[in-house]
Amino acid sequence: MLKVCIFGGGAIGGYLAAHLARAGRCEVSVVARGKTLDAIREHGLRVTTAREAFTVPVRATSDTRELGAQDYVFITLKAHQVDAALEQIAPLIGPHTTVLPPTTGIPYYFFHAFPGRFDGSQLPALDRDGRQWRAIAPKQVLGCVYWIGAHASAPGVIVQDGAKAGCPVGELDGSDSPRVRALSELLCASGIDAKVNKDIRAAIWVKFVNSLAFNPVALLTQGTLGEMAEAGGVLPVVRAMMSEADGIAAQLGLTIGPAPDKRIALTVGASHHKMSMLQDLEARRPLELEPLSRSIRALRDLTDVATPVLDMVLAMAQLRAVTAAHAIKTQEQHA
Repeated sequence: MLKVCIFGGGAIGGYLAAHLARAGRCEVSVVARGKTLDAIREHGLRVTTAREAFTVPVRATSDTRELGAQDYVFITLKAHQVDAALEQIAPLIGPHTTVLPPTTGIPYYFFHAFPGRFDGSQLPALDRDGRQWRAIAPKQVLGCVYWIGAHASAPGVIVQDGAKAGCPVGELDGSDSPRVRALSELLCASGIDAKVNKDIRAAIWVKFVNSLAFNPVALLTQGTLGEMAEAGGVLPVVRAMMSEADGIAAQLGLTIGPAPDKRIALTVGASHHKMSMLQDLEARRPLELEPLSRSIRALRDLTDVATPVLDMVLAMAQLRAVTAAHAIKTQEQHA
């Protein structure tokens, strides 16, 4: 039986682990800590979707040495948390392990097996000293895009936002390999729509740009997706940000579709959903803005494409992140 580890017990990690554990087609484990670890151990994982609610026991630990090498490892941390977790992730990776790192920003392996002049390029701005490249060899990576709107209403309790959820997976070279087919079949059998995408890099780009545009705007407006859609003048800003980013993709040689208007319509369909960065702001957690900003800067520098709207919105969002961090620090000092 395949061994699958979910490294991170938050909303996305909990959603995946619960579905896989309920299906019983693989050995599932979750690496978590603190209250989340305690809740999973005591109560299991509880997931509520538009159609059902279920609770399932899942093996949970904070020590990856207990688990050993896995067949598949999903790293469901925030992008800015991965570097510090590499040592803990290491015991999970053997010579035949397949790893699925986060793709909120542009991942470190983006140009591995790239069909163009940037093939093999590393991005020092995104992967300091090539640490992730060395720790998780790109040849052991599958691309995965999480189109799962969800939030943790309490430790170990996951609520899906919106009726649809999926996570396409794919090889960076577009091949239909045994490992990607096996994972796709496993996830689909568990109730998670995970079709094999033969252009997963383009899919990663679309999700990255979606986060790049919607998250900073959510941070500034503090609105749900539905509230953003109803407010005049907000979605045109999102559209301009997406269009600028897609201009960079064109220079890289990526073919991106669908058009921004269709992507925006699909996103705001989950009208009650709050973007992850707004959830983090309200929960007083660190904001995942810097990986997005660094990603677009790194690729803009490669292509020399101007991004005036992106630059403006990201500058304001960065200030909002700084003031939020300052407020949290002040409250803690006076607590």
